[in-house]
Amino acid sequence: MKYQRWLCAAVLPLALTLGTTAQADTRVAIGTGGTGGVFYIVGAGMANLISKKVPGVTANAEVTGASIENVRRVSAGEMVLGFSSASTLYAASKGEAPFKTPMNVSAVAYLYPAVLQVAAMPNVKAQTVADLGNARVSIGPPGSNSAVLGMRLLKAAGSFNARNIQHLSYTEATNAMKNGNLDASMVLAGVPTGAFIELTNSTSANLVAVTEAQAQALIKDYPYYQAVSIRGAAYKNHPQATMAIGDPAVLFTSKNANPDLVFKLTQALFDNLGDVAAIHPAAKAISKATATRTPIALHPGAARYFNAK
Repeated sequence: MKYQRWLCAAVLPLALTLGTTAQADTRVAIGTGGTGGVFYIVGAGMANLISKKVPGVTANAEVTGASIENVRRVSAGEMVLGFSSASTLYAASKGEAPFKTPMNVSAVAYLYPAVLQVAAMPNVKAQTVADLGNARVSIGPPGSNSAVLGMRLLKAAGSFNARNIQHLSYTEATNAMKNGNLDASMVLAGVPTGAFIELTNSTSANLVAVTEAQAQALIKDYPYYQAVSIRGAAYKNHPQATMAIGDPAVLFTSKNANPDLVFKLTQALFDNLGDVAAIHPAAKAISKATATRTPIALHPGAARYFNAK
């Protein structure tokens, strides 16, 4: 009897431990961006949706430095999913700067276009980006996707002037334009973006368009960019639609991520697009029709989901 009581006392904790282990959730970390950015807001909403819709999976959005950090951490197996701009993800797959070797990444889905929006003060009289050659232009923080795309676009339009280029944060650029210390600003973000809402509400700044020829000259060299349209009335006193360049947001994973898990994660998001669209205005653009337009190959788990539809 004593032996039986001892055996029960010894086995019960072990059984409880095994039971807890067997029922433990799979943890899915999602690399996003800063807490004020669209990457983080959409990623946090997706994490909540995945946790509700995929049995045995708990997802959480991690605050990160965005695309480059996400690529490196997902590639290293530190996170399961990550958000990236198409340009950064393409460079990562090829081992191009800022990456020294090809990274361990596969696409899950094209999400929505991040748009390079250009605004100038009226005295510049800029109709298209070709008119910015003599303007003091902020193209975004140093090393940012905005700065890279802004420089490439100005060069494609024949209006890049290194002496006039500044690398300010979006808020700094808006304030500089309001104070008369800057002529034009570029912001890579969803539409509308807070920096330009403030700018157009407090000044007579206008959006500057990209022409079809300028867009094609850029896309010829960088095929992961897209010509997009900023809808009319997105900003005050600017009723007409304006052509711009987009650097799409892409959801990605590692090449060796579990195919069944990636399938379930993809299914949870794209079978519930109504819930996804409610997360943020930018997420309303996420659809099955565009999801496979990724700059690198789809992960087999994601491909299985989209090929079955």
